[in-house]
Amino acid sequence: MEANAASHDHEDQDEYVLLNLDGVSDLIDIPPNAKYVLTIGEYEETIGTCIAFTEQEAAVVHEETGPSEVNIFSGTRLIDSSQAPTTQVKPVCQLHKVLKFKLSPDSEIQNVTAKEAK
Repeated sequence: MEANAASHDHEDQDEYVLLNLDGVSDLIDIPPNAKYVLTIGEYEETIGTCIAFTEQEAAVVHEETGPSEVNIFSGTRLIDSSQAPTTQVKPVCQLHKVLKFKLSPDSEIQNVTAKEAK
């Protein structure tokens, strides 16, 4: 994952973060109809971490351990076919950065939130 930062000289130095997910496109599958929220505004100081996860279904695996004369599979892993597959979620990558963000007064998100609050 690549983070591009562009700085503009004002009274204070403003920083904008653009996340380019092309670098992880072979690691994660982001479908065209994936839900997301687009916010428009400016950053205020806060710490933010963006983490991309991968999710897949996998069979339940048990590891046989412990000494036993009956246990001929000691130290091996067995797939439990009697249980339904579980969803495994694993982090793929993360970006940790101090962010400064404040919603723009013109933001549609802010307008919708204000209407819902009434």
